[in-house]
Amino acid sequence: MTTHHVLVLTGAGISADSGVRTFRAADGLWEGHRVEDVATPEGWERDPRLVWRFYQERRAQLRTVHPNAAHAALATFAGRLEAAGHEFVLVTQNVDDLHDRAGNDVLHMHGELLRLRCEACDTVVEDRVHFDTGRFVPCVTCEHPRLRPHIVWFGEMPFHLPEIERALRRCTHFAAIGTSGKVWPAAGMLGTARTNGATTWVQSLDAPDNLEQHDRWHQGRAVDAVPTMLAARAQAIGLPPV
Repeated sequence: MTTHHVLVLTGAGISADSGVRTFRAADGLWEGHRVEDVATPEGWERDPRLVWRFYQERRAQLRTVHPNAAHAALATFAGRLEAAGHEFVLVTQNVDDLHDRAGNDVLHMHGELLRLRCEACDTVVEDRVHFDTGRFVPCVTCEHPRLRPHIVWFGEMPFHLPEIERALRRCTHFAAIGTSGKVWPAAGMLGTARTNGATTWVQSLDAPDNLEQHDRWHQGRAVDAVPTMLAARAQAIGLPPV
């Protein structure tokens, strides 16, 4: 039996259907702020209270949103693949926890809103309790007075790159779901998979910047298009019927 290696990359489109606000607006601002002010190490050093308030508001919003049918379909698809002896790797650019809550194992390449990190000792903690916009959370390990958001800001290296690169080299099928194709290095993954001979499929509301004619494009909202797309891919791969 042929073993398939499926790599899926997700972006803001899949979370938007759950009501998660996207950071970047059409005018380039992040919730009314310049990227340089709320999404860079320099912005954190210059005005940590502004940055803290920005991310605390995003963290608090996660309590009001829930996984949708696209998140659930990915979890089901992963389970079917792995039960049949295939490999499935899910990578997300999203910093929410909706994939996790849907039952997916996921590599968060841009970090996680519900984790905080100490700049002094690198301790990373999961925090689902402290959402006060005006009070920093201290490090319980070294007592540094403030933890920072465990988020990859512009100018910083994404997380899990070695694992992602290994999966990208091995993948026989690659899917980009809800991505704009603009944010690097994630935007280069579709082209790399295509060059390596993988079957490539794309779901998005509008054509992403990195879409090419050989990609199988499923246009529409993630909540509608992803379950249908995955059902077609499961049949093409030869997974046993549900």
